[in-house]
Amino acid sequence: MGSFSIWHWAIVLVIVLLVFGTKKLRNIGADLGGAVRGFKDGIKEGSSDQSTDAVGSPQAANGKLIDAVFSEKSKSPAAR
Repeated sequence: MGSFSIWHWAIVLVIVLLVFGTKKLRNIGADLGGAVRGFKDGIKEGSSDQSTDAVGSPQAANGKLIDAVFSEKSKSPAAR
């Protein structure tokens, strides 16, 4: 009683097709696939950016290129 049979799913599918139509469902599927593909590309790009940032390549922030060189001050007793 708790699970749906194949006939329940067939009736739900027919109702969805009647309400939305095949063209609209196809467009929704294409949009969803594009969103997933964009998310995967963003994840790949983000992981490659992290690996290059550790090396010290320039970063883009808010559309502007930032390129800086930082030097570390030594706090040795001889430097005082």
